[in-house]
Amino acid sequence: MMDQLCFYVSENHHHDGKPLYEWLLEQARALGIHGGSAFRAIAGYGRHGRMHEESFFELAGELPVKVEFVAEAVLVDRLLAMLQPHGLNIFYLRSKVLSGIV
Repeated sequence: MMDQLCFYVSENHHHDGKPLYEWLLEQARALGIHGGSAFRAIAGYGRHGRMHEESFFELAGELPVKVEFVAEAVLVDRLLAMLQPHGLNIFYLRSKVLSGIV
């Protein structure tokens, strides 16, 4: 059994001078999590209820980005603990998943 950890961030949210989704991927890789992905939404809204949609004129980069990892529980615990002191205020979901290769 593995854990799936998903973060939901705005594509214009930055930390340490880079997009937050990119920073999260780098931190997870440094901790030994073997894979992670970032998915950009075409539309969505978050806890503030404001709708964001992709359009030709959208230049602000406010669309949601889902950053997802599947890893052993101990690595997910380490990642979450490492994020605590940064005060990022990121919504996440964590669940148990079965994974494999066929």
